Amino acid sequence: MYHDFLILGGAGLVGLQVCRHIVQTLQPRRIVVASLLPEEAEAACEQLRAEMGDACAFVPESGNLFVPTDLAATPRDQLLADREVRRRLLASLYDDFDAAYQENHLVQMIRRHRPEVVVDCVNTATGLAYRDVFQGAQRVRDWLDGDGYDDRGVADLETLLLSQSVPALIQHVRFVHQVTRECQTRVYVKVGTTGTGGMGLNIPYTHSEDKPSKVLLAKNEAAFGHTGLLFLLARTPHAPIVKEVKPAAMIGYRGVQVKVAADKHRNTRLFAAREVPLEGELHLAEPEDGYRPEGQLSVAIVDTGENGVFTRGEFAAITALGQMEFITPEEIARTVVSELRGANTGQDIVSALDASVLNPSYKAGLLRRAALTDLDRAEPDGDVPSVALGRLGPPELSKLLFEAHLIRHVYGSLEGALGEGVTPEVMSRALAAALDASGVARTAPSIGIPVLLPDGNRILRGPRVNVPEIRGHSTTVTWRDRAELESWIKRGWVDLRPSNMATWQARFRKMLASRARLRTTGSAAANIHTWSADSFEIGEVVAWIFNNELEGYRVK
Repeated sequence: MYHDFLILGGAGLVGLQVCRHIVQTLQPRRIVVASLLPEEAEAACEQLRAEMGDACAFVPESGNLFVPTDLAATPRDQLLADREVRRRLLASLYDDFDAAYQENHLVQMIRRHRPEVVVDCVNTATGLAYRDVFQGAQRVRDWLDGDGYDDRGVADLETLLLSQSVPALIQHVRFVHQVTRECQTRVYVKVGTTGTGGMGLNIPYTHSEDKPSKVLLAKNEAAFGHTGLLFLLARTPHAPIVKEVKPAAMIGYRGVQVKVAADKHRNTRLFAAREVPLEGELHLAEPEDGYRPEGQLSVAIVDTGENGVFTRGEFAAITALGQMEFITPEEIARTVVSELRGANTGQDIVSALDASVLNPSYKAGLLRRAALTDLDRAEPDGDVPSVALGRLGPPELSKLLFEAHLIRHVYGSLEGALGEGVTPEVMSRALAAALDASGVARTAPSIGIPVLLPDGNRILRGPRVNVPEIRGHSTTVTWRDRAELESWIKRGWVDLRPSNMATWQARFRKMLASRARLRTTGSAAANIHTWSADSFEIGEVVAWIFNNELEGYRVK
């Protein structure tokens, strides 16, 4: 079983219970308890040590998981108030993935502790949705006029770009994928949310005058967008086991107490009301110093953790039969730990999706051959060979298809390309000589796939080039060094240099060797690593490359 755990959101309502249940059930050696604030993580560890003794080591961690490590302790409003920091965060979110990965706080945390299991109890969807892109969009629109955009609104525009949930979620899950693979994390469990406490579009609880609340629906969108990305992560080679437990009710509660509470405006004071006439204009926000203070909002509340605090009236309403109702954090933690133990709770969302989606069918497999035969017969009627249009990405697919088409046009078979006297240099010259006759000279450059000629110094190109991609308004690029140029060639240019011909010949040898093993070993050798086609079908060749060189294959 597992011994080292990282609990993200470990000081929260659910996270703390997950820590307790792990200690009671799984006999861990170490639990890293991560929270946004260091004092929260320290307090949680102290509480767990007091309860559990020295049965397990509890290690506090803290910081914002969505920003670089050196910014992880800075509150978000302070980050957004600094122009240079905003620009840095924009670059981190929208520019180079690898650079952002290296400095991300979550990545650094997992690298530092290398846990076997990560349980993510952070209310990610809430954090993203409550950035409120709707209010942000309104602020940006306020700076628009007939002449364009007022420069004074640049900060609001940058904040709006930083508030988008989709880029943040995509980047976050990609970080999780890469760092858990790098650190050999075995299991990743997400405690998610429906965003509405299990209620539908008729949910009466709102963050504004809109009903349903747009912010609440944005939370739902982020929550299930996150689920979809976890579904993909679970189908990715070498990823950890991925599970998600998704409560569909309000989670509660931590305790009841009388305390000074804040309203939705973060106000904690009582004021003497003023009587004013209704005269057609109503000021929605006036200076507080115009009102006489009359004490604090000291009130009996129930603490529901990440969901906030509720008065008796609010709690009674939201948990009533037919409303959100509620589920306890202990029940959620028990489900999480049961899934970690390998028990089939029936409440893992990822497994439920796996069981619900429609997978490839036997009938479709039979029809595939008929479709390919019909395409083969129809191909001579077209003006160009049926190789690629570039619409099915990535550009590397089109590049490989055109290269395979050229080889088939010249040599006819895999064995022919490995024939006596067919050196990489000979093959390079032969393919270059066949560019016109094969149709590649016209087709590939026309759809944005340049052809690099054998000398490596000249290309055939059309009006557009797909790789590198156009970013922003500039349509001109310069390469910093040869390595960058080589990366473009590899990703999206037909490469006729002898070095690439040697690569193709090495592939063909592996493919033919795998075919021989299938003949002698039978079904035991039938897998994605085996070349089982009877002819030189260029799509089959490229699929073999995706399966065996690019790790681009399905695992379920």
